[in-house]
Amino acid sequence: MKRSITPVLALAICLLSASGAFAHAHLAAETPPANGVVAGSPAALSLSFSEALEIGLSGVTLKGAGGQPVPTGAVSLAPGDTKQISVPLNGPLAAGKYTVEWHVLSKDGHTSRGSYEFTVNP
Repeated sequence: MKRSITPVLALAICLLSASGAFAHAHLAAETPPANGVVAGSPAALSLSFSEALEIGLSGVTLKGAGGQPVPTGAVSLAPGDTKQISVPLNGPLAAGKYTVEWHVLSKDGHTSRGSYEFTVNP
């Protein structure tokens, strides 16, 4: 009986310890906050993820009322942080509801995507 338990236990340990290596990058924090209301236009969007990112294959789109794209600057990694991306806005946002759509490729090769909304008050 002892012999059959050892391989099963070893397999379980390997599977549990490897699960972190196959994790996808999940959105951990964002500015402006999801479902938040901000007073005035932000200067940039900031998204923090649970894993390091490949910036060249990651992107963010900002959409305004009616799903119209809002022009932004280029997506870049925050200085010294491979888990955080920054998107400068080309100009102030008008009052209204906005949708942030993102897609990222983590360093381990997995893709993730999602979206959230925020509202700008005058």
